[in-house]
Amino acid sequence: MKLFGLADCNNFYCSCERVFHPDLRGKPVVVLSNNDGCVVARSEESKRLGIKMGVPFYQVKDLLEKNGVAVFSSNYNLYGDMSRRVMSMLSSFFPQIYVYSIDEAFLDLSEFDDVEYIAELSRKAVKSINKGVGIPVSLGVAPTKTLAKMASVYAKKHKGYEGVCFIDTDEKREKALKLFPIKDVWGIGRKHSKKLEYHGVETAWDFVQKSEGWVRREMSITGLRTWKELCGESCIEMDDETYKKSICTSRSFAGHGLNKIEDVEEAVANFASRCSKKLREQHTVCNTIVVFAYTNRFRDDGQQTYINEIVSFDVPTNDVQEIVSKSVNALRKAWKSGCYYKKAGVIACDICEDNAIQGNLFDTVNRDKQAALSKIVDEINMRNGLDTVRVAVQGYNNNWHIKNEYISKQYTTNIKDIIIVKA
Repeated sequence: MKLFGLADCNNFYCSCERVFHPDLRGKPVVVLSNNDGCVVARSEESKRLGIKMGVPFYQVKDLLEKNGVAVFSSNYNLYGDMSRRVMSMLSSFFPQIYVYSIDEAFLDLSEFDDVEYIAELSRKAVKSINKGVGIPVSLGVAPTKTLAKMASVYAKKHKGYEGVCFIDTDEKREKALKLFPIKDVWGIGRKHSKKLEYHGVETAWDFVQKSEGWVRREMSITGLRTWKELCGESCIEMDDETYKKSICTSRSFAGHGLNKIEDVEEAVANFASRCSKKLREQHTVCNTIVVFAYTNRFRDDGQQTYINEIVSFDVPTNDVQEIVSKSVNALRKAWKSGCYYKKAGVIACDICEDNAIQGNLFDTVNRDKQAALSKIVDEINMRNGLDTVRVAVQGYNNNWHIKNEYISKQYTTNIKDIIIVKA
């Protein structure tokens, strides 16, 4: 039997914070979104207090303080690095790993024939990651990816599984489906779940009792694929595309927004720099960038405008100087004075692998020298912290930075924030 696994980090953002605040284990923790707007991550203790996902921070601030809930601003540099550590350890146990999100990865277990060996290896991987990185992981194993994701939910909810749940027989599959709400099934969105509940479908088991024709008629090919997966037929392929086809870096600005071009320029330069870094990390280049900025459309006491500039490169690139320069020039070209810009960003589009670049006969840039310089700068920044070496226009102004009053240190990515142990 061909099996798939789904490794899911438990309450990932909260778990990352607990790694460096061990005194918070067993205590309620929440993590806020950009600009400390909403709750985007909750520990199990916080969930039991009735704190809902996505609730505005100001609405529950008193409740959090009353119950001694630890509050953190989103620290994406820390979370990204911790994710890489988890995925690295996971790949040491399972060679065929497909990272699905920052806290999830699918595992292709087809090269393993012995189910008992898979179970032993899975338990060992979960324990090793928890011990080595400090992040608790739940691992579900099943004949399809949808069932594997369901199994990981059971592994997380029930401590008796010790982090690993198998749905590898029809008996286990039927039991799992009967206990699983249809709205929580991977691939069943809010719209489809409401339709299914209208037709009396409350659990995943109710769903698989429907005929194939009914599912195709009511839910199209996507719903049919999910139905087949729940029936035990694997039909969702692993994505062979290992890189993102577009990369967007953007931020909303606090308060009324920004009305000085130098502040928005600096923000756009930093967004462009982040895009170029992500391109290099996945070994890709982009043909086009989109620079955008807009005012708060919900305010009627000021001038409204929207900037949307598209810039194409003669030769696809991931060079930070080239991308930052083009982005800032595009902003300057479209800038309108007297407006308060609430959000801005840069999108890298038309992405392809960096080993498949079509050159230009009239290109005046020394691409080899450019690539060598980028490699050295990346190495320096890797050793000494993000943007230790930067393009001048990125500046050091804090006017555009997001609101993050509760942010923790960048323990693993900034040498200045490294933990000091006194013996």
